[in-house]
Amino acid sequence: MRPSTAISGIRTVSVRVADQDAALAFYVDTLGFERRLDVRPDPGQRWIEVAPPGAAASIALEAAASSAAPARSDTGIRFSVSDAAAEHEALRANGVRVGDLLRWDGAPPMFAFDDPDGNRFYVVEDRR
Repeated sequence: MRPSTAISGIRTVSVRVADQDAALAFYVDTLGFERRLDVRPDPGQRWIEVAPPGAAASIALEAAASSAAPARSDTGIRFSVSDAAAEHEALRANGVRVGDLLRWDGAPPMFAFDDPDGNRFYVVEDRR
């Protein structure tokens, strides 16, 4: 018998950042994300969530605790867009470090980009 679950979606994924204020500025001012939550649950702690407008899931900008837990990672997070080539050009024009626009037979156009902390994200054209 297959176990059941009440899990119905993904709410938030977390990425480590060296400077939460700088990361917040990048995600909101450069990428155009919404600031969904910015609270200080305890002294010295801050929980920030940002998301593309209208997205169901958000990204938490988690403060990297130390050099033992660096900010830089391949998040595996893929964002969807209607036109990957246009988004590639727009991000590049805004100073974002973008990789090559990849076009493979049978796959949608896609590319990678890094946030200022070196966290890697992907953008994939949604062909639905």
